[in-house]
Amino acid sequence: MTYCLGIKVKEGLLAIADTRITSGTDTTIKKKITIEQKDKFSLFIMTSGLRSVRDKALVYFNELLETTEYNKLYKAVNAFGEQVKRVAQEDKASLEKAGFKFDLNTIIGGQLSGDDEHKLFLLYPEGNWVELGQGAPYVIIGNSGHGKAILNRILDENSSLKLSLKTGFLSFDSTRVSSNNVDFPIDVALYKKDSFHIIEKRYEKKDLEYISTQWAEELKTALDNISEGWMDDAFNKLD
Repeated sequence: MTYCLGIKVKEGLLAIADTRITSGTDTTIKKKITIEQKDKFSLFIMTSGLRSVRDKALVYFNELLETTEYNKLYKAVNAFGEQVKRVAQEDKASLEKAGFKFDLNTIIGGQLSGDDEHKLFLLYPEGNWVELGQGAPYVIIGNSGHGKAILNRILDENSSLKLSLKTGFLSFDSTRVSSNNVDFPIDVALYKKDSFHIIEKRYEKKDLEYISTQWAEELKTALDNISEGWMDDAFNKLD
């Protein structure tokens, strides 16, 4: 399973992806964020699903980038979607016959020369997409069940990139401690609006383990400080 998180706030974009790849009993570490940037062209791609489908779609897409210029991110998203559909035409039947589900979901974020601001898209296996906007500052693909609560409580479009990264890490950490197929290292990509420059950073477990410990302690303290008067009536009936 995969954990990939994309966040869009007014200040810019954030991407977080774990690096664990599980195949049967084998576990390996592989990068899940792909970054493409050149003059007035910055985007990142994250996927969940079959690695072979991802790699093939990316090879086709990179070939397109060598000969085609895109000035808006949605056009690049359309182009990547076409490559996903191309891979489906070539491989879907044989994959499903072998018992594998064709289930590539993709997060694409960035800003190209013709975009008035940074953009964030969720692309489905069928090649159609939705753009994340106001009221929906984030999207998770892969193992999404455990990490949404803190994002829903904290994030909005006015959140800073620093708060987004802090919250995004805690979302990943909640997933990590609840699942054995999501783990460190994690890759982080940061994009500031109109900069046309993506910064990438990898964090190992040793880099952030103390944050995880601090968060657990802060939660316990917060729980201890919550008023208990509303419980008295129920517990008095136990006496």
